[in-house]
Amino acid sequence: MTYCESHILIDLIPQLSTELSVHNNKASLKVVHKHGPCSQLHQDSTTTTIDHHTQVLQQDQSRVKSIHARLAKKSSTAATDGTRYQQDATTLPAKSGAVVGSGNYIVTVGLGTPKKYLSLIFDTGSDLTWTQCQPCAKSCYNQRETIFDPSKSSTYSNISCTSAECSQLKSATGNKPGCSSVTSTCIYGIQYGDQSFSVGYFAKDTLTLSSYDVISNFLYGCGQNNQGLFGGSAGLLGLGRDNISIVEQTANKYNRLFSYCLPSSSSLTGYLSFGSAGKPGKPVKYTPLSTLPSSESFYALQFLGISVGGKRLSTPASVFQSAGTIIDSGTVITRLPPTAYASLSGEFKKQMSSYPSTSALSILDTCYDLSSYKTVTIPKITLYFGGGTAVDLDAKGILYAGSISQVCLAFAGNKNDGDVTILGNVQQKTLQVVYDIRGGRIGFGSGGCS
Repeated sequence: MTYCESHILIDLIPQLSTELSVHNNKASLKVVHKHGPCSQLHQDSTTTTIDHHTQVLQQDQSRVKSIHARLAKKSSTAATDGTRYQQDATTLPAKSGAVVGSGNYIVTVGLGTPKKYLSLIFDTGSDLTWTQCQPCAKSCYNQRETIFDPSKSSTYSNISCTSAECSQLKSATGNKPGCSSVTSTCIYGIQYGDQSFSVGYFAKDTLTLSSYDVISNFLYGCGQNNQGLFGGSAGLLGLGRDNISIVEQTANKYNRLFSYCLPSSSSLTGYLSFGSAGKPGKPVKYTPLSTLPSSESFYALQFLGISVGGKRLSTPASVFQSAGTIIDSGTVITRLPPTAYASLSGEFKKQMSSYPSTSALSILDTCYDLSSYKTVTIPKITLYFGGGTAVDLDAKGILYAGSISQVCLAFAGNKNDGDVTILGNVQQKTLQVVYDIRGGRIGFGSGGCS
């Protein structure tokens, strides 16, 4: 892949893929795509490529609708304490999950004593961490790994209905916690935009990130009724800003600092790092972290504009700022105000006029048939944020390939300009993304996975 002053030359053999070196740090947790060949969740599927991508994008649209609805309710009570100490750092390999039907990313952690390894989707737009648990009193979906059995962990315990921890579930899940009349155990329930859900016991146990990074009394959901499109993953790791998220539960240890790099393809590996700004020696440009008035749980940014092939779009910054912008690892495709998307799509089409257009792929309507080309020159796209931060997207952050004959601009428009802008995970590929919550900033660096 070659970066030119205003355009990017990409090699289309095979299927828009590029080779990157695997990033490794001490006590590493890898990030891979949930459906990729590097994932332990990888399994054969009879689903066609087009059906797979359509399903991913439809699920993504459901998530976006859920985020917009959640923000419209203007209800969140995320809180933080005033004690912040950086004592340690650890890095997890992060993997893509492309072959079991989702556009999300997973890390593998240990839970319980003795520890049981589980692959969890990590999500900056969610707060509660949960996994499926035996005996699956109501329902459990099929997961690749053996379902966690809390009765075999010597450090497992349930949370009481009357505890302060139980009362925190309302802000983390949007639902008032229940209470078991038999055991007086706190009951959590969480539902996602595609109607997937998890319900079960709120509990605590030992969470192991590495051999020397062990978190005692970690609060999480032990799911007894779980249904939905989680693929073969064992659950979810919540990286949001609520007190129950892993970021806040480990605030004294990792200083509310974490970073990640999402790999450019499902066959490569990235990382999720706690207590570290990522790979040393990689320059990072920071933009101020803000908070949406309607929700303190999401990570909000000041998004100012876009350039295509070196040409700054005329869309005024006020279009992006009217509803605000969040960055979300669980949303696949970046959603822009329709005014801004129309401008982006129009300019992209002008600069791609030498290539044949083709039909839309679900929510993606700016698509090309590149089956006759070995190399393609596409305009470089740069995103502009507050603090004078300009972020050049990787080629994989510009295009989404359903197939070689249906390669689309990886952006979509919201329903109206009053909906929040969402920076999705496709645009974050290969970037070193740093969440410095204590410092009140988010950073971006190129070549983060290498």
